[in-house]
Amino acid sequence: MRSWRCFQRCQLIEVCRNCLEVFCSVHSEVPMRFQSRSAWTRHAGPKKYSTGRLLEGVRVLDMTRVLAGPLCTMILGDMGAEVVKIEKPGMGDETRNWGPPFIGTESCYFLSVNRNKKSVVVDIGSPKGAQIIQEMAKSCDVLVENFLPGKLKSYGLGYEELSRLNPGIVYCSISGYGASGPYSGRGGYDVIVSALGGMMHITGPEKGEPCKVGTAMTDISTGLYAHGAILAALLRRHKTGKGTKIDCNLLSTQVANLVNLGTNFLNTGIEPRRWGTAHESIVPYQAFPTSDEQHIVVGAGSDSQFTALCSLMKTSFHTNERFSSNKARVRNRKELVELLMAEFKKKPLAEWLEVFTQAKFAYGPINTFAQVFADPQVQHNQMVFEIQHEKAGSIRLISNPVIVSDADMTAQLAPPLLGEHTEEVLEQILKLDAQAIDKLRNDKVIQ
Repeated sequence: MRSWRCFQRCQLIEVCRNCLEVFCSVHSEVPMRFQSRSAWTRHAGPKKYSTGRLLEGVRVLDMTRVLAGPLCTMILGDMGAEVVKIEKPGMGDETRNWGPPFIGTESCYFLSVNRNKKSVVVDIGSPKGAQIIQEMAKSCDVLVENFLPGKLKSYGLGYEELSRLNPGIVYCSISGYGASGPYSGRGGYDVIVSALGGMMHITGPEKGEPCKVGTAMTDISTGLYAHGAILAALLRRHKTGKGTKIDCNLLSTQVANLVNLGTNFLNTGIEPRRWGTAHESIVPYQAFPTSDEQHIVVGAGSDSQFTALCSLMKTSFHTNERFSSNKARVRNRKELVELLMAEFKKKPLAEWLEVFTQAKFAYGPINTFAQVFADPQVQHNQMVFEIQHEKAGSIRLISNPVIVSDADMTAQLAPPLLGEHTEEVLEQILKLDAQAIDKLRNDKVIQ
């Protein structure tokens, strides 16, 4: 039979009611507050799933701001985790002020990645504020932070300190360049890392200047890598009872995002270059202007698809030995692309879309945002939802793109106002009374 302290260290996600009752009956050192199922689940983390949400009962301490970290924790919140967002007194997450556009007083940037979270304002630089975070970490399953490496440790909030208080905690750090190394002290910004990590070198017109991607894809990818690693760590903790430290950084993510082009270079030494909308290894695979000055993107990834494209366009390019295989088409790219451009210029976009309705190759228009959100498949996939916000009123946000057959992924909480849940969280998680909360507020530890 395990000792009570062993059970504490394991921090199991699920404990069978019968086993717990037997355990309690033979171990007198079990504190009275754990003599019931409901009390145990409040302490140990996840409750038994009862509302059809994947991470129901998992508590996340979110100490991130801007994009990569908040995106990661929002995904966890979408899955049902309770996400407590710690913000700086006075200003909170920097993106609260990143605008226009604003909806009322609320920045659209902040609204985009902070739903399903509770906002708590704490001055973590003060000893009392750091102590609040330490106490909260004891009952949290996950902590995500994106401070400069070493900053939280200076407040007593590093992984080593918090894992002593909670051995089962999954502690995820997101940085610009890594926890150590020559760039570790630099702040990480998507556009800088995109340049440093090679993405801008391969993005832009074929003979034009380097361009950044329209959205912060390095930040977004880092948030996705982090959320996946957190879920894997929670799964392992379920099996072993052990927490862990996870480090993600924008630069390593960006290098990983080079995928096939990076591998091509490493094994051939050939430096990739900008291709505009075209593909280095597949022809045709790019945008073509139509007679009404709009664009259609066509991707014929195989010889049979190219034959199908030529058939629908009523051309015989596929019978020419210079274009009969993808290898030949890549070699004779310029000539083929010129021929295809001349053909696409014969009809407007709408007519080409009609011609390709039953196509066996990939195709699609280059849409404006208005066209994206009006697209019938986007609407069918329910990629936009409305939620009521206390200050902004009814706001429309982009949905989580994942569908789980038997789990609820809908938004439960609108993006929070700064400090909206400070009292609620301190009362519910730390069991502080009104007098203690008022004192913390008067001492400017909380807001």
